Amino acid sequence: MTMITLALSKGRIYEETLPLLATAGIVPADDPETSRKLILTTNVPDVRIVIVRASDTPTYVSHGAADLGVAGKDVLLEHSGVGLYQPLDLKIGKCRMMVATRADFDYASAVRRGARLNVATKYVDTAREHFAAKGLHVNLIKLYGSMELAPLTGLADAIVDLVSTGSTLKANQLVAVEEIMPISSRLIANRAAMKVKRARLQPVIAAFERAVA
Repeated sequence: MTMITLALSKGRIYEETLPLLATAGIVPADDPETSRKLILTTNVPDVRIVIVRASDTPTYVSHGAADLGVAGKDVLLEHSGVGLYQPLDLKIGKCRMMVATRADFDYASAVRRGARLNVATKYVDTAREHFAAKGLHVNLIKLYGSMELAPLTGLADAIVDLVSTGSTLKANQLVAVEEIMPISSRLIANRAAMKVKRARLQPVIAAFERAVA
């Protein structure tokens, strides 16, 4: 039996992938929110789900520890993408990658002057490309925790982060000043697995396609 392994992260991606899995006839045996298991069996004997951190999903798939995975475009942009194939935009986990500043910071003026800005983000590569395209020199500060704190403490002039409702920005007196790109989650596949296990993977991908359509 050829085992198919799907890498998913807990939280929003998992919740929004469940209905797509159901359409593909795949139902996990456990709920990762209540179970401590990191490998979940499903009602399909040759399909299992591994629960990984969102930022690790492309790594598991590119190295072949998982055949398929679901990862946000934001995560994929920061990953080299080597060994990965992205067959489908699942149109879930939608949000926007934005530049945000304190409400009293004149971002437009700083950009016009060509000021060198301090920018905090965990999306370093994406931010670097964005500001380089605008001809701006920025000092990038990599953070892993709450980005909103950086402008409030004077660590940074601006942040680059994901925004869905904007309520967290508002609660911290920050405003979104520029959209970099819309973000959604993608189905990703291991390139080697797509050759070796094609007969088994293709129906699963096709079921995802139908569910999205």
